[in-house]
Amino acid sequence: MDCVVFGLDEEDLKILLIQRGQEPFKGQWALPGGFAVVGEGLEDTARRELEEETGLKNVFLEQLYTFSDPGRDPREHVVTVSYYALVNLSEHKVLASTDASSAAWFGVDDIPRLAFDHGHILRTAHERLRGKIRYQPIGFELLPERFPLRMLQAVYEKILDRQIDKRNFRKKILSMGVLDELDEIETDVSHRAARLYRFDIRKYDRMVKRGFNFEI
Repeated sequence: MDCVVFGLDEEDLKILLIQRGQEPFKGQWALPGGFAVVGEGLEDTARRELEEETGLKNVFLEQLYTFSDPGRDPREHVVTVSYYALVNLSEHKVLASTDASSAAWFGVDDIPRLAFDHGHILRTAHERLRGKIRYQPIGFELLPERFPLRMLQAVYEKILDRQIDKRNFRKKILSMGVLDELDEIETDVSHRAARLYRFDIRKYDRMVKRGFNFEI
């Protein structure tokens, strides 16, 4: 099992990598992951390995793809079922543990050479994220619970790697009816404080049952 963990800050879309503490590829950067144990489900393995290697838990996690090239692991023929995760950097702190000598966030355009076939897995996950964020509201997983619309727009711009017209974006996202406007504004900011919003997952689920399609 290998996991591509995406995070977002004001500068860039980030990827969480661990520095391998064991051979093969000792000292090289890689995706967090490991082997399932007898009687353990694949998602349980993914969550356990994420927590053991990085300290992350209670994050959005979804199965990505199965990679089975016979030469992907120099030890033997190892098949990996990969996952991708989305985390809010302000709420999740990473800490390397047993199988990793360190863990760190890298900009998606500044990734070092990775062990195994992890570069290929990363590119596959990035393409999946770019596609899925257009038709499912997974981008909210990268944000704090309360956020200004400016921050939400930045999520889409950084993942899609293109600028979005501010007026059209706000008009469209507000017309969907999936955001709650709060009686709160930003605090401790150097610019003009903006109104805060919250994604209403229950409202979204009810709308989906009635045939609503989320599309950016």
